[in-house]
Amino acid sequence: MRCLLSFSAQEISAVVDLYASNPEYCRAAGEYDPDGVRPEQVESDLREEVRTDGCEVLIARDEQRTVVGLLSLLHQHPKDGHPWIGMLIVHGGMQRRGLGRQLAGSVEDRFRAAGEDDLRLCVLDSMASSLAFWTALGWQEVRRGVTNEHGRPVTVLHKTLT
Repeated sequence: MRCLLSFSAQEISAVVDLYASNPEYCRAAGEYDPDGVRPEQVESDLREEVRTDGCEVLIARDEQRTVVGLLSLLHQHPKDGHPWIGMLIVHGGMQRRGLGRQLAGSVEDRFRAAGEDDLRLCVLDSMASSLAFWTALGWQEVRRGVTNEHGRPVTVLHKTLT
């Protein structure tokens, strides 16, 4: 994984492919048309994420340097003060191989090493498979709410890292 400080055309293309390989997520989140993910929108969104204070965007690559995942981490949420996983997405062709578990574990280890006691994230309620994934990793529901951007129902999850 590495932090994206600048974006090459190849990186943007790889992230477009990553999003397009997850049509269920695209439809549920309402941010991208899975049949036509636009590179300029992806680039703009990634640049905005990186400019957010305390946010990191990381790309996960396999041994051949192919992009297989994307993570967005927020070191301190402005509303609750907790660190958050803003996004963890695995390429659709690489799912169900343990990569998501590996990435989640790496993020937990990273925040634990930084002295954090806990971590939060939210899951779109329409994504039952995502909720099942996170709860299988020991995450617990804290509350329910809606996304800021599109008002989609979400479940906020919490994990103690100590």
